[in-house]
Amino acid sequence: MSPELINILLRALTETVQMVAISAAIGTIFGIPLGVFLATSGRGELFAAPALNKALGVIVNVVRSTPFIILVVAIIPFTRLVVGTSIGTAAAIVPLSVAAVPFIARIVETAVREVDQGLVEAALAMGATPFQIVRKVLLAEAMPGILLGLTLSIVSLVANSAMVGAVGGGGLGDLGIRYGYQRFMPEVMAAVVLILVVLVQGLQSLGEYLARRANKRVRVTI
Repeated sequence: MSPELINILLRALTETVQMVAISAAIGTIFGIPLGVFLATSGRGELFAAPALNKALGVIVNVVRSTPFIILVVAIIPFTRLVVGTSIGTAAAIVPLSVAAVPFIARIVETAVREVDQGLVEAALAMGATPFQIVRKVLLAEAMPGILLGLTLSIVSLVANSAMVGAVGGGGLGDLGIRYGYQRFMPEVMAAVVLILVVLVQGLQSLGEYLARRANKRVRVTI
């Protein structure tokens, strides 16, 4: 492979890392609070607001049930409104983030719902406020599951970032399509696939390591 192709490959890898890192950060910032609210806002729960819970649940389901490539096209006007263009790395971050938020929210909701209800009742009996219970009981106990879920989300973002290459999103997916498929350069396609495999494997191993550490450190102190 020529030095020029190697530079192009490195630039595409950098774009992919940027897309995944920024959209994962946005998805985490909005997805965790949304997931906690979905898990605690049912009838008779800590932040009871069943009507809002149901409405948010429907929105989350609608976004999650939309195929990603269709979502990318459907929100092009919104993407242009946010970043001023629908092509390139910055534009790809918008649909990636929109897809990540409900995905992470459902994962967090599931992890929080698996926390032993007895711990919540004990915290309430000790006089803990709802926000203390969320921070020191629900999130602390659910953290290993949340970390594994975030790992799954980031791996999905890597796959989706390759998919946006089909619509000019930049990154490794775009490189694989333009050089590997359209110019019939199998060595580029093989390099793209190999990098994606290594990237996903590294992220999965890191996520599992962090989840194991969090699992050992879980302690509930009100």
